[in-house]
Amino acid sequence: MADTEEWGKPVERKGRLTVVLVLATLIAAFGSSFQYGYNVSVVNSPSQFMQQFYNTTYMERYHSPMEENVLTLLWSLSVSMFPLGGFFGSLMVAPLVNKFGRKGTLLFNNIFSIVPAIMMGVSEIAKSYEIIIVARFIVGICAGLSSNVVPMYLGEIAPKNLRGALGIVPQLFITVGILCAQVLGIRNILGNSTGWTLMLGLTGIPAAIQLLLLPFFPESPRYMLIQNGDEKKATKALQRLRGWDDVDSELLEMRQEDQSEKVEGHLSVFSLLSQRSLRWQLISIVVMNMGQQLSGVNAIYYYADSIYGSAGVRESDIQYVTVGTGAVNVFMTITAVFIVEASGRRLLLLCGFGICCGACVLLTVALNLQETVTWMPYVSIASVIVYVIGHAIGPSPIPYVVATEMFRQTARPAAFMVAGSVHWLSNFIVGLVFPFLERGLGPYSFIIFAVICLVTLIYIWLVVPETKKKTFLEVFQMFAKRNKVELNLGDGDLPLKELKESPQDAQKATPF
Repeated sequence: MADTEEWGKPVERKGRLTVVLVLATLIAAFGSSFQYGYNVSVVNSPSQFMQQFYNTTYMERYHSPMEENVLTLLWSLSVSMFPLGGFFGSLMVAPLVNKFGRKGTLLFNNIFSIVPAIMMGVSEIAKSYEIIIVARFIVGICAGLSSNVVPMYLGEIAPKNLRGALGIVPQLFITVGILCAQVLGIRNILGNSTGWTLMLGLTGIPAAIQLLLLPFFPESPRYMLIQNGDEKKATKALQRLRGWDDVDSELLEMRQEDQSEKVEGHLSVFSLLSQRSLRWQLISIVVMNMGQQLSGVNAIYYYADSIYGSAGVRESDIQYVTVGTGAVNVFMTITAVFIVEASGRRLLLLCGFGICCGACVLLTVALNLQETVTWMPYVSIASVIVYVIGHAIGPSPIPYVVATEMFRQTARPAAFMVAGSVHWLSNFIVGLVFPFLERGLGPYSFIIFAVICLVTLIYIWLVVPETKKKTFLEVFQMFAKRNKVELNLGDGDLPLKELKESPQDAQKATPF
């Protein structure tokens, strides 16, 4: 692709999909994000056989059946240990990506997948349900790291005109992982009394593939230039990723970002919290990640069979309805990949949370009327599918993309650490509490999710700006007014100054 000129001025060259960029994206997403989705859904279909194993093992040890409350608690732990591990994995993001780089962290992370895969695979032979619970925690660490590091890596290797589309690829592979787990969970495949241990152990295969192939692809050029100061390696990596030798314009933008951050250095989480220039970016990613998880999406994935059973779907049909829901999720996420650069991030977030809010209200009504109206189970299924559609186009993929774009290089690891911690802690709460919530509130439990969707939607409408096709510095400048700081870009001296405003001026500040 040749450079062109218009009226004597160089026209900026748009990035393109090269073989190296595509393969690096696919290998990073398949080796890491796929596992996240797979482990979200893998315990759903074989749950009754796993609980039978828990009860049988308990009987052999103590010669008495397990009490129902104990079994419910153990099963809730088996489900919720995964997001709890994700929370601890998120706490490891900043130190690991700063020390090993983005690609290096992904390679290191494979140990947290291969080891628990072996543990879960031999759990029945070892006659230990404790192994499953511990392994779910360890593989959760893997997911906690990958859910933050993969979007960070892809956001940094992608050209700005493709950053949104590539940023959604991790979420696409999460949905593919969920679908694969649902398909393998069909009773005639692995979701049965003899195949569930193999089904749990298969999570190690994507990790082994990534461990073999990812070393052949470049590290993030931004990491190598801004954080390691190695411009030669950064240039070489950028040339491989872009497919041409002239990468001076991108290197210039990286140097400008580097200069603007020299006064800050590497930001820890505590220093990030005290940075006035990053206040609203930080609040925004916290709200979006809380909204993403507390909106109830993982309650549907963790307990889909239970929800469909409550809706009156025949037991023999539940597994196929669940697979159909997963297929819709994959299709809508693929759609989001192709429309995110045209529609923008903000619109997809608003539409997605709005659809989820309406679907939760409709599901509540349908579950309440299922005893009196014969066709209400179909409305319940439709409500879940509509909810999945809404979540797939906005709340699921976009927060990762926006989190990458809202923060510059030195702040990004700490920001992802905060966002990831909120994401996984919220996920853990939903996974642990929902069975008891469902038992206590019944169909009204989804009203709570509807309210959370509505509150998140209002916040995004008032605060979150559109970030598509903006450089990281441009997004930073967009937030400067709301944060009441002044960003002066010039000659390498880039101080941040607090804006002196009267209380009256502050009250007049308008949202984005």
